[in-house]
Amino acid sequence: MSDKTVLTDGENSRSSSSPAAPAELDGGWKQLARRFFRHRLAGAGLILFALLALMALFAPLIAPFDPYAIGRSYQPPSWTGGHLLGTDQSGRDVLSRLIYASRVSLSVGVGAVAIYVAIGTLVGAVAGYFGGWIDSLAMRATDVFMSFPYLMVILVMVSVLGPSLGNIILALGLLGWPSVARLIRGGVLSVKEKEYVKAGIALGYSTPRLLFLHILPNVLAPVLVNATFGIAVAIITEASLSFLGMGVQPPTASWGNMLIEAQSFSTLSGRPWLWVPPSCMIIIAVISINFMGDGLRDVMDPKGRR
Repeated sequence: MSDKTVLTDGENSRSSSSPAAPAELDGGWKQLARRFFRHRLAGAGLILFALLALMALFAPLIAPFDPYAIGRSYQPPSWTGGHLLGTDQSGRDVLSRLIYASRVSLSVGVGAVAIYVAIGTLVGAVAGYFGGWIDSLAMRATDVFMSFPYLMVILVMVSVLGPSLGNIILALGLLGWPSVARLIRGGVLSVKEKEYVKAGIALGYSTPRLLFLHILPNVLAPVLVNATFGIAVAIITEASLSFLGMGVQPPTASWGNMLIEAQSFSTLSGRPWLWVPPSCMIIIAVISINFMGDGLRDVMDPKGRR
Protein backbone atom coordinates (compact mmCIF):
# COMPACT_ATOMS: atom_id res chain seq x y z
CA MET A 1 0.00 0.00 0.00
CA SER A 2 2.86 2.35 0.80
CA ASP A 3 4.41 1.74 -2.63
CA LYS A 4 1.14 2.70 -4.29
CA THR A 5 0.99 5.80 -2.15
CA VAL A 6 4.50 6.80 -3.12
CA LEU A 7 3.73 6.20 -6.81
CA THR A 8 0.60 8.29 -6.60
CA ASP A 9 2.45 11.10 -4.88
CA GLY A 10 5.17 10.92 -7.51
CA GLU A 11 2.62 11.10 -10.30
CA ASN A 12 0.93 14.05 -8.65
CA SER A 13 4.23 15.89 -8.25
CA ARG A 14 5.15 15.12 -11.85
CA SER A 15 1.83 16.40 -13.17
CA SER A 16 2.07 19.50 -11.04
CA SER A 17 5.53 20.24 -12.41
CA SER A 18 4.55 19.75 -16.06
CA PRO A 19 3.39 22.62 -18.27
CA ALA A 20 -0.22 23.56 -17.73
CA ALA A 21 -2.63 22.40 -20.38
CA PRO A 22 -4.20 25.15 -22.46
CA ALA A 23 -7.54 24.68 -20.73
CA GLU A 24 -5.87 25.23 -17.36
CA LEU A 25 -4.15 28.48 -18.30
CA ASP A 26 -6.12 30.95 -16.25
CA GLY A 27 -9.46 29.45 -17.20
CA GLY A 28 -8.58 28.53 -20.79
CA TRP A 29 -8.82 30.26 -24.13
CA LYS A 30 -12.50 31.09 -23.69
CA GLN A 31 -11.80 33.15 -20.60
CA LEU A 32 -8.88 34.85 -22.35
CA ALA A 33 -11.18 35.70 -25.26
CA ARG A 34 -13.80 37.12 -22.90
CA ARG A 35 -11.16 39.23 -21.19
CA PHE A 36 -9.95 40.44 -24.57
CA PHE A 37 -13.41 41.53 -25.72
CA ARG A 38 -14.06 43.28 -22.42
CA HIS A 39 -11.43 45.70 -23.73
CA ARG A 40 -13.85 47.47 -26.06
CA LEU A 41 -11.21 49.20 -28.13
CA ALA A 42 -9.42 45.88 -28.64
CA GLY A 43 -12.66 44.28 -29.83
CA ALA A 44 -13.31 47.18 -32.18
CA GLY A 45 -9.74 46.94 -33.48
CA LEU A 46 -10.15 43.23 -34.17
CA ILE A 47 -13.38 43.84 -36.08
CA LEU A 48 -11.80 46.62 -38.15
CA PHE A 49 -8.75 44.52 -38.95
CA ALA A 50 -10.96 41.57 -39.90
CA LEU A 51 -12.91 43.82 -42.28
CA LEU A 52 -9.66 45.04 -43.86
CA ALA A 53 -8.49 41.45 -44.27
CA LEU A 54 -11.79 40.44 -45.88
CA MET A 55 -11.60 43.45 -48.19
CA ALA A 56 -8.12 42.40 -49.28
CA LEU A 57 -9.14 38.78 -49.71
CA PHE A 58 -12.23 39.51 -51.79
CA ALA A 59 -10.87 42.56 -53.63
CA PRO A 60 -11.80 41.24 -57.12
CA LEU A 61 -15.41 40.82 -56.00
CA ILE A 62 -15.70 44.13 -54.15
CA ALA A 63 -13.85 46.55 -56.44
CA PRO A 64 -16.32 48.29 -58.78
CA PHE A 65 -13.76 48.75 -61.61
CA ASP A 66 -10.52 47.29 -62.86
CA PRO A 67 -7.84 49.18 -60.85
CA TYR A 68 -5.65 49.43 -63.97
CA ALA A 69 -8.33 50.57 -66.44
CA ILE A 70 -7.61 53.99 -67.97
CA GLY A 71 -10.35 56.62 -68.21
CA ARG A 72 -10.93 60.32 -67.75
CA SER A 73 -8.38 61.79 -65.39
CA TYR A 74 -9.09 63.77 -62.22
CA GLN A 75 -12.83 63.13 -62.10
CA PRO A 76 -14.13 64.22 -58.69
CA PRO A 77 -16.11 61.80 -56.51
CA SER A 78 -19.64 61.30 -57.77
CA TRP A 79 -22.56 59.08 -56.78
CA THR A 80 -24.06 59.28 -60.24
CA GLY A 81 -20.90 59.00 -62.36
CA GLY A 82 -19.94 55.61 -60.90
CA HIS A 83 -16.59 56.68 -59.43
CA LEU A 84 -17.45 57.06 -55.76
CA LEU A 85 -13.96 58.34 -54.87
CA GLY A 86 -13.12 59.88 -58.23
CA THR A 87 -10.22 59.02 -60.54
CA ASP A 88 -6.48 59.70 -60.47
CA GLN A 89 -4.17 61.35 -63.01
CA SER A 90 -4.43 58.33 -65.32
CA GLY A 91 -8.19 58.02 -65.02
CA ARG A 92 -8.05 54.94 -62.80
CA ASP A 93 -10.79 54.45 -60.20
CA VAL A 94 -9.48 55.50 -56.79
CA LEU A 95 -11.84 53.26 -54.80
CA SER A 96 -10.81 50.16 -56.74
CA ARG A 97 -7.13 50.94 -56.31
CA LEU A 98 -7.71 51.60 -52.61
CA ILE A 99 -9.27 48.15 -52.20
CA TYR A 100 -6.50 46.38 -54.10
CA ALA A 101 -3.86 48.37 -52.22
CA SER A 102 -5.02 46.75 -48.96
CA ARG A 103 -3.58 43.47 -50.28
CA VAL A 104 -0.12 44.98 -50.60
CA SER A 105 -0.08 46.78 -47.26
CA LEU A 106 -1.43 43.86 -45.23
CA SER A 107 0.88 41.43 -47.02
CA VAL A 108 3.88 43.56 -46.08
CA GLY A 109 2.77 43.82 -42.46
CA VAL A 110 1.98 40.14 -41.91
CA GLY A 111 4.80 38.78 -44.09
CA ALA A 112 7.57 40.88 -42.56
CA VAL A 113 6.44 40.13 -39.01
CA ALA A 114 6.21 36.39 -39.74
CA ILE A 115 9.81 36.39 -40.98
CA TYR A 116 11.34 38.32 -38.11
CA VAL A 117 9.31 36.55 -35.42
CA ALA A 118 10.54 33.19 -36.75
CA ILE A 119 14.17 34.37 -36.82
CA GLY A 120 14.00 36.12 -33.45
CA THR A 121 12.28 33.18 -31.76
CA LEU A 122 14.90 30.71 -32.99
CA VAL A 123 17.86 32.93 -32.07
CA GLY A 124 16.47 33.91 -28.67
CA ALA A 125 15.44 30.37 -27.74
CA VAL A 126 18.81 28.85 -28.61
CA ALA A 127 20.73 31.66 -26.88
CA GLY A 128 18.65 31.53 -23.71
CA TYR A 129 18.60 27.75 -23.39
CA PHE A 130 22.25 26.92 -24.07
CA GLY A 131 23.84 30.06 -22.63
CA GLY A 132 27.60 30.40 -22.58
CA TRP A 133 29.44 31.40 -25.72
CA ILE A 134 26.34 30.70 -27.85
CA ASP A 135 24.36 33.23 -25.82
CA SER A 136 27.20 35.75 -25.95
CA LEU A 137 27.63 35.40 -29.71
CA ALA A 138 23.88 35.69 -30.38
CA MET A 139 23.49 38.77 -28.20
CA ARG A 140 26.48 40.51 -29.77
CA ALA A 141 24.97 39.89 -33.20
CA THR A 142 21.71 41.31 -31.86
CA ASP A 143 23.51 44.42 -30.63
CA VAL A 144 25.11 44.90 -34.05
CA PHE A 145 21.76 44.68 -35.84
CA MET A 146 20.12 47.05 -33.36
CA SER A 147 22.85 49.62 -33.95
CA PHE A 148 21.97 49.96 -37.64
CA PRO A 149 19.91 53.02 -38.70
CA TYR A 150 16.73 51.14 -39.51
CA LEU A 151 15.25 53.20 -42.34
CA MET A 152 18.58 53.92 -43.99
CA VAL A 153 19.54 50.23 -44.12
CA ILE A 154 16.14 49.35 -45.58
CA LEU A 155 16.57 52.02 -48.26
CA VAL A 156 19.99 50.62 -49.15
CA MET A 157 18.72 47.03 -49.25
CA VAL A 158 15.73 47.93 -51.40
CA SER A 159 18.00 49.96 -53.71
CA VAL A 160 20.32 46.98 -54.16
CA LEU A 161 17.65 44.27 -54.42
CA GLY A 162 15.12 46.34 -56.32
CA PRO A 163 11.89 48.02 -55.16
CA SER A 164 9.43 45.13 -55.26
CA LEU A 165 6.89 43.71 -52.80
CA GLY A 166 8.95 40.61 -52.03
CA ASN A 167 12.14 42.56 -51.45
CA ILE A 168 10.41 44.99 -49.10
CA ILE A 169 8.99 42.11 -47.04
CA LEU A 170 12.42 40.46 -46.97
CA ALA A 171 14.21 43.65 -45.93
CA LEU A 172 11.77 44.40 -43.13
CA GLY A 173 11.82 40.80 -41.96
CA LEU A 174 15.61 40.53 -41.83
CA LEU A 175 16.01 43.70 -39.78
CA GLY A 176 13.19 43.36 -37.25
CA TRP A 177 14.19 40.22 -35.32
CA PRO A 178 16.54 41.58 -32.58
CA SER A 179 13.75 42.82 -30.30
CA VAL A 180 11.95 39.47 -30.54
CA ALA A 181 15.21 37.61 -29.85
CA ARG A 182 15.76 39.61 -26.66
CA LEU A 183 12.20 38.96 -25.46
CA ILE A 184 12.45 35.23 -26.12
CA ARG A 185 15.89 34.96 -24.55
CA GLY A 186 14.76 36.65 -21.34
CA GLY A 187 11.73 34.39 -21.09
CA VAL A 188 13.71 31.22 -21.74
CA LEU A 189 16.34 32.17 -19.14
CA SER A 190 13.56 32.42 -16.57
CA VAL A 191 11.48 29.40 -17.56
CA LYS A 192 14.33 26.90 -17.99
CA GLU A 193 14.89 27.03 -14.21
CA LYS A 194 11.35 25.87 -13.50
CA GLU A 195 10.75 22.49 -11.90
CA TYR A 196 8.89 20.99 -14.85
CA VAL A 197 11.88 21.67 -17.14
CA LYS A 198 14.23 19.95 -14.71
CA ALA A 199 11.76 17.09 -14.46
CA GLY A 200 11.75 16.79 -18.25
CA ILE A 201 15.55 16.65 -18.29
CA ALA A 202 15.48 13.94 -15.61
CA LEU A 203 12.96 11.97 -17.69
CA GLY A 204 15.27 12.08 -20.68
CA TYR A 205 13.32 14.47 -22.90
CA SER A 206 15.30 15.64 -25.93
CA THR A 207 16.45 19.25 -26.12
CA PRO A 208 14.19 20.17 -29.08
CA ARG A 209 11.18 18.69 -27.27
CA LEU A 210 11.89 20.59 -24.09
CA LEU A 211 12.67 23.83 -25.89
CA PHE A 212 9.93 23.97 -28.51
CA LEU A 213 7.10 22.05 -26.81
CA HIS A 214 7.48 22.94 -23.14
CA ILE A 215 9.48 26.17 -22.80
CA LEU A 216 8.56 28.30 -25.82
CA PRO A 217 4.75 28.09 -25.38
CA ASN A 218 5.20 29.69 -21.96
CA VAL A 219 7.25 32.68 -23.19
CA LEU A 220 5.38 33.65 -26.36
CA ALA A 221 2.91 36.06 -24.73
CA PRO A 222 5.08 39.22 -25.02
CA VAL A 223 6.08 38.18 -28.56
CA LEU A 224 2.42 38.15 -29.64
CA VAL A 225 2.01 41.70 -28.36
CA ASN A 226 5.25 42.74 -30.06
CA ALA A 227 4.10 41.15 -33.32
CA THR A 228 0.83 43.11 -33.43
CA PHE A 229 2.63 46.41 -33.03
CA GLY A 230 5.21 45.20 -35.56
CA ILE A 231 2.52 44.79 -38.21
CA ALA A 232 1.54 48.43 -37.74
CA VAL A 233 5.17 49.56 -37.98
CA ALA A 234 5.69 47.51 -41.16
CA ILE A 235 2.61 49.04 -42.80
CA ILE A 236 3.83 52.56 -42.00
CA THR A 237 7.35 51.74 -43.21
CA GLU A 238 6.04 50.35 -46.51
CA ALA A 239 3.90 53.44 -46.98
CA SER A 240 6.93 55.65 -46.31
CA LEU A 241 9.09 53.74 -48.79
CA SER A 242 6.38 53.86 -51.45
CA PHE A 243 5.88 57.57 -50.88
CA LEU A 244 9.62 58.06 -51.45
CA GLY A 245 9.44 56.00 -54.64
CA MET A 246 11.43 53.08 -53.15
CA GLY A 247 8.49 50.83 -52.36
CA VAL A 248 5.94 49.01 -54.47
CA GLN A 249 6.13 50.45 -57.96
CA PRO A 250 3.16 51.65 -60.07
CA PRO A 251 0.91 50.52 -61.61
CA THR A 252 0.59 48.18 -58.62
CA ALA A 253 -1.42 50.05 -56.02
CA SER A 254 -0.36 50.49 -52.41
CA TRP A 255 -1.57 53.04 -49.91
CA GLY A 256 1.90 54.57 -49.88
CA ASN A 257 2.35 55.09 -53.62
CA MET A 258 -1.21 56.44 -53.86
CA LEU A 259 0.04 59.27 -51.65
CA ILE A 260 2.76 60.25 -54.11
CA GLU A 261 0.33 62.61 -55.80
CA ALA A 262 0.03 64.54 -52.56
CA GLN A 263 3.50 65.96 -53.15
CA SER A 264 2.10 68.84 -55.20
CA PHE A 265 0.29 71.76 -53.60
CA SER A 266 -2.40 71.77 -56.29
CA THR A 267 -3.36 68.20 -55.40
CA LEU A 268 -3.28 68.87 -51.67
CA SER A 269 -5.59 71.85 -52.02
CA GLY A 270 -7.74 71.04 -55.04
CA ARG A 271 -7.97 67.22 -55.29
CA PRO A 272 -8.29 65.84 -51.76
CA TRP A 273 -9.90 62.61 -53.02
CA LEU A 274 -6.46 61.50 -54.25
CA TRP A 275 -4.73 61.56 -50.86
CA VAL A 276 -7.37 61.60 -48.12
CA PRO A 277 -8.71 58.02 -48.70
CA PRO A 278 -5.29 56.26 -48.62
CA SER A 279 -4.28 58.37 -45.61
CA CYS A 280 -7.45 57.31 -43.80
CA MET A 281 -6.86 53.65 -44.66
CA ILE A 282 -3.35 53.77 -43.21
CA ILE A 283 -4.67 55.44 -40.05
CA ILE A 284 -7.51 52.92 -39.68
CA ALA A 285 -5.20 49.93 -40.19
CA VAL A 286 -2.57 51.17 -37.74
CA ILE A 287 -5.09 52.21 -35.07
CA SER A 288 -6.98 48.91 -35.28
CA ILE A 289 -3.74 46.94 -34.90
CA ASN A 290 -2.58 49.10 -31.98
CA PHE A 291 -5.93 48.60 -30.24
CA MET A 292 -5.52 44.85 -30.70
CA GLY A 293 -2.02 45.04 -29.25
CA ASP A 294 -3.27 46.96 -26.22
CA GLY A 295 -5.93 44.31 -25.64
CA LEU A 296 -3.43 41.46 -25.93
CA ARG A 297 -1.07 43.22 -23.56
CA ASP A 298 -3.82 43.54 -20.95
CA VAL A 299 -4.84 39.90 -21.40
CA MET A 300 -1.29 38.58 -21.14
CA ASP A 301 -0.33 40.84 -18.23
CA PRO A 302 -0.09 38.71 -15.06
CA LYS A 303 -1.29 41.63 -12.93
CA GLY A 304 -4.32 42.03 -15.18
CA ARG A 305 -5.13 38.32 -14.76
CA ARG A 306 -5.62 38.77 -11.05
